[in-house]
Amino acid sequence: MAEIAVLGAGIMATALTFPLTENGHNVRLVGTHLDRDIITSIQDSGVHPNLDLKVNEGVTAYQLEEAEEAFEGVDVVMQGVNSFGVHWAGEHLSKLVKPGMKIISVTKGMEADEDGTLHMLPEVVKSYFDPELVEQVTWSAIVGPSIAGEVAVHHDTCVVFTGDDQESLDYLADLFRTDYYHVWTSTDFLGHEIGAATKNIYAFAAGLGQGLLIKEGKENDRYVRYNYNAAVFGQGQTELRQFMKLLGGIPETADGLAGVGDMFVTSMGGRNVRAGTYVGQGIPFSEVRNDLMKGVTLEGVRAISVIGGALKPLTERGIIKEEDFPLCRYLYEIIEEDAPLNMPWHKFFGGEK
Repeated sequence: MAEIAVLGAGIMATALTFPLTENGHNVRLVGTHLDRDIITSIQDSGVHPNLDLKVNEGVTAYQLEEAEEAFEGVDVVMQGVNSFGVHWAGEHLSKLVKPGMKIISVTKGMEADEDGTLHMLPEVVKSYFDPELVEQVTWSAIVGPSIAGEVAVHHDTCVVFTGDDQESLDYLADLFRTDYYHVWTSTDFLGHEIGAATKNIYAFAAGLGQGLLIKEGKENDRYVRYNYNAAVFGQGQTELRQFMKLLGGIPETADGLAGVGDMFVTSMGGRNVRAGTYVGQGIPFSEVRNDLMKGVTLEGVRAISVIGGALKPLTERGIIKEEDFPLCRYLYEIIEEDAPLNMPWHKFFGGEK
C-alpha cells in the first residue's frame, strides 16, 4: 500500500484518486488557496462539488495550511495544479518534497523566453527546487486522452506515463492500473510533454466550424462541417509532428495517445472549443475573453498565446521558416490581434500545389 499526496483538488487530480484508492492506496488530497470550498465539501460530505461525485474511502482532504502534515512520509507526489498556477506549485512543492519521492504531474503547457525559446512546465517546476533535490527525486507525467469525469465513473481510458526513469514509471503504472484505467509507459518524456502541450492549441480551432454553422443559422442543417473540421484536425496533426521535430521529441510520439489521441478528445468539446465556437460566430476574441468567458480557465488559449507568440522570434532567428506552423500562427492572430475568421487553407499541408 502506497501513500500519495496530491497538490491541487481540481477535477482531474481528484478523478485520479479513484484508480489509486481502488487499488488499496491512500491519497492525501491537498487543496490550493483556490480549492477551499472543494476541500470543505469533501471533508463535510465526501462530495467533490465540480465532479458531483463522492470520493472513495482512502481519500483524506487537507486545506493548504495542512500541507506539511499531508506530505509527511508519502511515497508519491502528484502535481495537479493547472498551467496558470505552475510557478505557485513549483514554489510550494520545493518546500514539501523530500529526497526519494516520486513526482508525477498532470499539468501541461509551455513557457517562452523573449527570443522564442520554449520550456516545458516540468522545467519551470524544477527551477524552484534546490539542484541537489532535483536529482534526488524522479520526475514523471501523465499524458493522453483523459476526461476527468470519465475516469471517475470507470470509462475505459488509455494514457501514457512518461519520464526519464523506467523503474519509477513501472512502479507508478502499477499503482494506477485497473480494468478501466490502462497505462503504457515511455521514456520519451520530452516528446510526450510537447504533444500534451501543443494539442490544446488545436482544440480551440475545433470550435470554429460549429461557430460558422451558428452564424449562418445552419446548426440544425442536414449538412454539417465535418469536412472543415477534418482538414483543421489534419493540419493540427501535421503541426504537432513539426513541433516534435523542432523541440527534440520523437516524431512518432505525435501519432499516439499524447498527440493525435489527446487532440481528438480535447477537440470533442469543453471550454476551449466553446471559445472557438464564439469566434466562429464572428465575435472578436477580446470580447470572448473579457465578457462571454471572463474568468474561465482556457488552457488552449494560453498555449496559443505562449507557443504562437514564440513563432515570430524563432522565425527571425532562422530556426523555423515563414511557412511553418500556418494554423498556429493564424490562431495567434485571432487570440492576440482579434483577426476575423478567414482560414488560410492555401497555406496548409505545405501549401496548395
